[in-house]
Amino acid sequence: MGKSMVPRRLFFTKGVGKHKERLTSFELALRDAGIAAQNLVRVSSIFPPQAKLIPRKEGLKYLHPGEVVFAVVAENSTREPHRLVASSIGVAIPADRNSYGYLSEHHSFGETEEQAGEYAEELAAEMLATTLDLEFDPDKSWDEKKEIYRISNKIVRTANVTQSAIGDKRGLWTTTIAAAILIFE
Repeated sequence: MGKSMVPRRLFFTKGVGKHKERLTSFELALRDAGIAAQNLVRVSSIFPPQAKLIPRKEGLKYLHPGEVVFAVVAENSTREPHRLVASSIGVAIPADRNSYGYLSEHHSFGETEEQAGEYAEELAAEMLATTLDLEFDPDKSWDEKKEIYRISNKIVRTANVTQSAIGDKRGLWTTTIAAAILIFE
């Protein structure tokens, strides 16, 4: 199996669902993300060497109902009215396309979509930086760290996909998901 099990493409997707049952709110979030008809297998967070990040619309064309699909998934739920929840996937892609990068999952309460997304990117970038022997100071701001990564020429790109939502005012379960879907074709 070896090399045939290395994904060639990835795409990001996200969704939100609300329902009186937690499981159904999760299902509705999957539907919103366009991945409810697949059997998701959660995997850890390596961005494969030479993989290409493609748009969601293009990525969904590769999926088939009932297919087993590998995914890095972040999910969060609340049934507390007005509570802010977020789910985010961050990615850090190395300049050397023959090297692997990192994906990160982040789930939070009380963070805006922008805050959660930046944090997920930072997590992925820091994981990649440690494998590239780049120094980073956890006390520096994200913008300062981004500049260090840019100067090193070893990390070419960071990005995120984030879904936030405010807990339903009637107390329905509110679920957010963000996912990186791995494509082998």
